[in-house]
Amino acid sequence: MKKFNSAFARRLVITHLVNTLERPSVSALMLETGWPRRTIQDVIKAIPGLGIKIYFKQDGCRNNDGYYVIDNWGPFDPSWVEGNLKTLESSLDR
Repeated sequence: MKKFNSAFARRLVITHLVNTLERPSVSALMLETGWPRRTIQDVIKAIPGLGIKIYFKQDGCRNNDGYYVIDNWGPFDPSWVEGNLKTLESSLDR
Protein backbone atom coordinates (compact mmCIF):
# COMPACT_ATOMS: atom_id res chain seq x y z
CA MET A 1 0.00 0.00 0.00
CA LYS A 2 1.28 3.45 -0.92
CA LYS A 3 2.05 5.83 1.95
CA PHE A 4 1.82 9.60 1.77
CA ASN A 5 3.70 12.24 3.73
CA SER A 6 1.64 12.72 6.90
CA ALA A 7 1.42 16.53 6.59
CA PHE A 8 0.20 16.18 2.98
CA ALA A 9 -2.28 13.47 3.96
CA ARG A 10 -3.58 15.48 6.93
CA ARG A 11 -4.28 18.50 4.68
CA LEU A 12 -6.17 16.43 2.14
CA VAL A 13 -8.19 14.61 4.81
CA ILE A 14 -9.27 17.94 6.34
CA THR A 15 -10.03 19.35 2.88
CA HIS A 16 -12.21 16.32 2.16
CA LEU A 17 -14.03 16.74 5.48
CA VAL A 18 -14.59 20.46 4.86
CA ASN A 19 -16.06 19.52 1.50
CA THR A 20 -18.34 16.79 2.86
CA LEU A 21 -19.46 17.81 6.37
CA GLU A 22 -22.59 19.95 6.66
CA ARG A 23 -21.03 22.74 8.80
CA PRO A 24 -17.28 22.04 9.02
CA SER A 25 -16.21 24.22 11.93
CA VAL A 26 -13.05 23.58 13.93
CA SER A 27 -15.20 21.91 16.61
CA ALA A 28 -16.91 19.65 14.05
CA LEU A 29 -13.55 18.70 12.55
CA MET A 30 -12.18 17.92 16.03
CA LEU A 31 -15.14 15.60 16.68
CA GLU A 32 -14.73 13.90 13.31
CA THR A 33 -10.95 13.36 13.52
CA GLY A 34 -10.20 13.27 17.24
CA TRP A 35 -7.35 15.71 16.62
CA PRO A 36 -6.62 18.67 18.94
CA ARG A 37 -7.91 22.15 18.11
CA ARG A 38 -4.42 23.50 17.41
CA THR A 39 -3.68 20.69 14.94
CA ILE A 40 -6.91 21.40 13.04
CA GLN A 41 -6.15 25.14 12.98
CA ASP A 42 -2.57 24.55 11.77
CA VAL A 43 -3.75 22.18 9.03
CA ILE A 44 -6.41 24.64 7.82
CA LYS A 45 -3.80 27.40 7.74
CA ALA A 46 -1.52 25.18 5.59
CA ILE A 47 -4.15 24.04 3.05
CA PRO A 48 -3.70 27.06 0.72
CA GLY A 49 -0.06 25.97 0.31
CA LEU A 50 -1.43 23.06 -1.75
CA GLY A 51 -3.20 25.48 -4.10
CA ILE A 52 -6.61 24.82 -2.54
CA LYS A 53 -8.70 27.88 -1.76
CA ILE A 54 -10.40 27.63 1.63
CA TYR A 55 -12.17 30.36 3.55
CA PHE A 56 -14.17 30.83 6.74
CA LYS A 57 -17.81 31.74 6.19
CA GLN A 58 -19.04 33.87 9.09
CA ASP A 59 -22.49 32.71 10.14
CA GLY A 60 -23.51 34.34 13.41
CA CYS A 61 -22.79 37.17 15.80
CA ARG A 62 -19.66 35.87 17.47
CA ASN A 63 -16.26 35.92 15.83
CA ASN A 64 -15.97 32.15 15.57
CA ASP A 65 -19.57 31.43 14.51
CA GLY A 66 -19.37 29.86 11.09
CA TYR A 67 -17.70 27.14 9.09
CA TYR A 68 -15.11 26.50 6.40
CA VAL A 69 -15.78 26.30 2.67
CA ILE A 70 -13.59 25.01 -0.16
CA ASP A 71 -13.81 27.58 -2.95
CA ASN A 72 -11.46 25.88 -5.40
CA TRP A 73 -9.66 22.52 -5.27
CA GLY A 74 -6.74 23.88 -7.32
CA PRO A 75 -4.66 21.01 -8.76
CA PHE A 76 -6.60 18.30 -6.89
CA ASP A 77 -9.60 16.29 -8.00
CA PRO A 78 -12.00 15.79 -5.07
CA SER A 79 -12.98 12.36 -6.43
CA TRP A 80 -9.30 11.29 -6.35
CA VAL A 81 -9.06 12.41 -2.72
CA GLU A 82 -12.25 10.50 -1.85
CA GLY A 83 -11.02 7.41 -3.70
CA ASN A 84 -7.69 7.51 -1.84
CA LEU A 85 -9.08 8.53 1.56
CA LYS A 86 -8.28 5.20 3.27
CA THR A 87 -4.67 5.36 2.06
CA LEU A 88 -4.39 9.00 3.15
CA GLU A 89 -5.79 8.16 6.59
CA SER A 90 -3.46 5.16 6.95
CA SER A 91 -0.52 7.51 6.35
CA LEU A 92 -1.34 9.43 9.52
CA ASP A 93 0.07 8.64 12.92
CA ARG A 94 -3.09 7.82 14.86
